[in-house]
Amino acid sequence: MAVASTLLRAARKSRGLTQRALAEAVAFDQGRVSRLEKGREAEFGTVDRVLGATGHRLYSAPTRRDDVASIAGAIHDHLRSGDKHSAFRELIQLNDNLASEHGLIRGILGLAEPEPTGDQAWDSALAALVAMRLAEEGLPLPDWVNSPFRHLARPRTLDVDAADPVPTRDDVPGEFYERGVLIWADSLASV
Repeated sequence: MAVASTLLRAARKSRGLTQRALAEAVAFDQGRVSRLEKGREAEFGTVDRVLGATGHRLYSAPTRRDDVASIAGAIHDHLRSGDKHSAFRELIQLNDNLASEHGLIRGILGLAEPEPTGDQAWDSALAALVAMRLAEEGLPLPDWVNSPFRHLARPRTLDVDAADPVPTRDDVPGEFYERGVLIWADSLASV
């Protein structure tokens, strides 16, 4: 489940707003927006008001599974600490979350644009995974998954295990290959 701070930050950044500009739009001081984005508990009305100023709405969905924005935050933290194995487990968890839901709920889990993880290959992998799982259900793709930022100029692996051989084109799911991420298809078969 996305926490309010993740949603607020992602919504603001998706519209290219600074904290100051968003604060002016909702008649808050910039410090309050900063505190909200850092995880200070906020009332529903406050979150809805701030999201509204970015052109977004707050909805509730009947699931306890984490969405792509929350998983991206966890991946960012693992990559920052040098733990690519845990980052990969988060990616697999997102795969399981998406594969376990259907229809609207699956779409909701992939909707919010995640913040960058700090590594473009991982950002591209997140986009590829969401594109793959949403396409399976014939769901529309959110614009963020096709951002040029989420396509690698040269194909590469996620560098999780140096001993892992590089997969061939036939071993990589199409959505990953299109975005330049070389990942074994069977890595995503944990559900």
